[in-house]
Amino acid sequence: MKKRDTTVKLDGSLVEEVAGDLEPGETLTGYVRKAVQYRIQRSRMRKAAEAYCQAAEADPELAQELESWEAADLAKAPQPSAKGNPE
Repeated sequence: MKKRDTTVKLDGSLVEEVAGDLEPGETLTGYVRKAVQYRIQRSRMRKAAEAYCQAAEADPELAQELESWEAADLAKAPQPSAKGNPE
């Protein structure tokens, strides 16, 4: 990446719109930085979810565990497993 790639230019109407969304004391640079970091984290999480789904498809035991989790009644207290550990 070249130094010039760290400068981002925004058109005036976009800057005005973003300026209205800034938290007190927040700078435009900080806002853009957080937006970029959010986007990167979102991309990483999407890739991790895709990898996990592929792993689940390749491992029948893991797929069965996931089905159990999805079918779990979240309003009900968990029951101890046969091994004595909570599931």
